[in-house]
This record gives sequence, C-alpha cells and structure tokens, in this order.
Amino acid sequence: METRTCTVKVGERTAQYEIGTKFEKIAKDFQKYYEHQIVLAFVEGNRLQELSKELEKDSELEFITTADKIGNDTYRRSMCFLLVKAVHDVGGHQRVERVRIHFSISKGYYCTVEGAVTLDEDFLQRVDARMRELSEQCIKIGKHSIHTTEAVEMFRKHKMYDKERLFEYRRVSKVNIYTINEFEDYYYGYMVPDTGYLKYFSLHLYGNGFVIQFPVPEHPEEVPEFVPRPKLFHVQAESVQWGDLQGIDTVGALNDMVTHQDMREVVLVQEAYQERKIGEIAKQIAECPNVKFVLIAGPSSSGKTTFSHRLSIQLRVNGLTPHPIAVDNYFVDREHTPRDENGNYNFECLEAIDVEKFNQDMTALLNGEKVYLPIFNFKTGQRNYSTVPKQLGRQDILVIEGIHCLNPKLTENLNDANKFKIYISALTQLNIDEHNRIPSTDGRLVRRIVRDARTRGTSARQTIAMWDSVRRGEEKNIFPFQEEADVMFNSSLLYELAVLKPHVEPLLFGVDKHCPEYAEAKRLLKFFDYFVGIGSENVPTNSLLREFIGGGCFFV
Repeated sequence: METRTCTVKVGERTAQYEIGTKFEKIAKDFQKYYEHQIVLAFVEGNRLQELSKELEKDSELEFITTADKIGNDTYRRSMCFLLVKAVHDVGGHQRVERVRIHFSISKGYYCTVEGAVTLDEDFLQRVDARMRELSEQCIKIGKHSIHTTEAVEMFRKHKMYDKERLFEYRRVSKVNIYTINEFEDYYYGYMVPDTGYLKYFSLHLYGNGFVIQFPVPEHPEEVPEFVPRPKLFHVQAESVQWGDLQGIDTVGALNDMVTHQDMREVVLVQEAYQERKIGEIAKQIAECPNVKFVLIAGPSSSGKTTFSHRLSIQLRVNGLTPHPIAVDNYFVDREHTPRDENGNYNFECLEAIDVEKFNQDMTALLNGEKVYLPIFNFKTGQRNYSTVPKQLGRQDILVIEGIHCLNPKLTENLNDANKFKIYISALTQLNIDEHNRIPSTDGRLVRRIVRDARTRGTSARQTIAMWDSVRRGEEKNIFPFQEEADVMFNSSLLYELAVLKPHVEPLLFGVDKHCPEYAEAKRLLKFFDYFVGIGSENVPTNSLLREFIGGGCFFV
C-alpha cells in the first residue's frame, strides 16, 4: 500500500512527512532553528494545536516556544499537573485531600495542601525530588476524551469535588482528561507532550503553603529569584479567605449560587464588603492629620476612577473635604512626549509627566498657596490651566490618581508624612477549580474589552492587540512599586464574571477567525462557557463594576 505524504511549510522552509506524523516529530526536526523549546503549533495561522496532534494534509505550521506567552502558559499549566501528581505521590492519595493552586505571586503560584499531611521543608523537598524524577523519566502526558457524565463520576471518585460541580453546568458532551501514568486530571488549556519538557522550577515554603516558581517568557530556561511581596500576599490571601467564607471559591460554586440562591443578596453582600474596606481606608487616612495627598495607583481596568469617587465619599463621612486630581493633567505637551522603540508616543513612561511642575504645585498647595492647576487637552496635546485657583484648607485633602503615583520619583519633593499611598488592582480570587486558576490579567482584560467597546467604540480585536503593550507598561511602571503602598485594595468582585459574560461574548464572537487575535478571543469564549451568566440589574449604580458595564452614578 502506497504511503501518502504531505508538504509541511514552516516559515520559508518546507519538508515532506507521512500523513499521521505527530507534530512533535516535526517540531523536533525544526527545533534546531529555534532558540527555545517548542511546545505548541499554530496550524494554518489560526488553529492552535498540541504537539500530540497528527498531520492530516499539506499544512503551514508556526511553532510556539516557551518564549511566547501562550507557550509559557502551557509550560506553567503542565508544571501544575506535574506538581499535583507529585504531591499525591509523596503524601499518599488517601492522605492528600486537596491541592489548591490559588493565585500568582513573585512570578509563581501560591499553593496549599489540605489533608493528613504536614507541609514542611522536608515534605516540600520530597515533592521537589519526585517532580524531578518524573521529569527525567519523560513520561507521556496522555489525553483522552470521555463523556461529561462519565467525567463527573470520575471526579467524584477522585474526590475532585470542585471539578464535579463545575461539569454539572457544562453543555459539551465530551471532556478531555489528561494523564501522567495512572494519575488523571482535567486542565483548562493545552499541555506539553511529556514530563521531560518540565525541567525548570523551584519550590518555596511561604505563608501556610508554598510557592512554585516558573521561568518567564523573557528567560524561558531560568527560574527567577523568589521575591516575597508581603503586602500583596496579605490582600490576596485575605480575598481567598473571603471567597471561602462566602462559599464562592470556584466557578462551579458561583454557578450554584446563580441557579439556587437569591443573587440580589449575593451581589449586595459583595458590594457591602468592598464598601466596608473603602470605609476602613478612609478612617485610616482621617486618623493621620498630616496626610494631604492620597496617591492611588494600579494597573489598567482596576476601577481606579470609581474607587477614587467612593473613597472621596467615605473621606467626607470622616470629616474631610477631598479634591480629585488626575496626574494625566500633568502630561508634557505632545511635542515633548517621549517615543518608544517603535516610534510611537510613550504616554506610560514617567518622562511623559512634568514631574517638576507637579511637585511645585503640590508643594505650593501644601504651603497654603493658591494654585491654578493644569488641565490637559487630549485633542490638541497641549496643557491649559484652570481659571479657578485651588487652595487647601485645614480639612482639605487631595485624592490623586495616576499610574506613577507609587513611584517615589513622582513625589520626590514631597514629605512622606504628607502622603498616603494606595495600590488598587482586580485580584481575581475566584478560580475555575482547585487546579485551574483564573489569572487576574484575564479579569482585567475582559473588563477593558467591555469598557472600551462601550466608551470608545474599540473592537475586542483592537483591545486584545494592544494588551501585551499595556502589560509591558504595567510591568515597568506599576508592579515594581506595589509594596510602596500603605494599603492595598482588591477591586475584584466574586460575582463579576457572571455579569460580564453576556456583555463580552458578543464582542469576542466579532473577532475574525483569520486575524492574529482570534486565538485569544477563542480562548476567552471557551473560558466563559464555564459560567452561568446573569443580568446587571442587581448591580448597584456605585459599584466598581459599573465603570465597565455602564450605568454608574459617577459617570455621565
């Protein structure tokens, strides 16, 4: 019988392969042309495939390595599978009740182990050794599809109750199950072909659990140093505890609430919790009589504007008179704005702000002088000035918002005793299940897609296209200064993804399948398949979520 062959094109190179050849074999042949490990393949430009897939016809392939974000995510996901398997091997299946992968910290994930095991340095070293042993064995990471009903029964048998609950709401008939030897689990997203790909990691005891560190795309073969972020960790751990207390720690639990509980009460409880937190921050500020500058910073789509308004109301409750100031009004005139490596205006660097003028004005206000504050005209790119001067009285306080507000260089001439610094971010505490986390960046991206479409007429494709640039700016200008904050505030709401689902899905469906952003849109659409959506009628008008879905009382 004649063997049929296909032509495979990778970049400018072509090669012949038999039909049925695994992409992994082709990837190994082309690996010499890539600096980093190949882990996935794009087929015909828009279909992302695992390397275990087989060649069916003439194809154009684009290989994804661990230096690409998608490839790095695949490496992390696969490493989590290896970690859970190793913990069960070391602790014993009967003694380990649950391994939870919670949230991102220090370029890694914070994890806990529940059951009749003692999580100490000895236990963690044995887990580390087992992971490296499994990696050296290059065990195939298998994948098979079973009926959803069968999957639910399997999860119940393995005491994976989060997954059992999750798949009660899945409308698909089949579920993909991954295996390492006899160990079975479900993961949202693709895997590497075998455990031999998983060489770079480190484990560190931290808090009541431990952190697993991974390489980042910029350095795919290096494990970064573990740098504890105690303030950020505290607010994240507190958010997890709050979710556990409410019984809403996973998507399946949230879906149960949507279908079996009064969501009006669920929404109001989450909103009341945030209001209490904002009130506590305002009280803390009011108890510091020297504070005149409240500095608020956070990454994109954190809800900084609404938070500033709500904080101002609580400051008034505490007897203070707040005045909002946007650092963006101190942009230098457009012709003086620095440009990035691509020749585009770089509005996110500190040099785009007239730091000297900002410090002069703030110092003058602190000294009781009248100051005509700038108003930046974004259409003309020029700075104008208010016709009404501002002067601070004894109870007056400035609420200043901007991405650089935690950077000491922005306020270098102001006395620290006069500053109160707040870091705000949407730190998603809800996870898909115990092993599949929801990145906070996904929550913020979804918020931004919805807001940009509503307020700027920007398509989901455009928002996705610029997201990497936004993230790079955050890594450089915001995240390094997180721990400078006096307090941190989590703006994420446990119920919000259920509300965002009906808003964002039509926008994601509008992304053309032939454009580069389609893979990300498809991933997010698959993600929202897990959720039971709800309407926004029960969301209060002062909710942080209103900044994105509209209908808020702080916006015209």
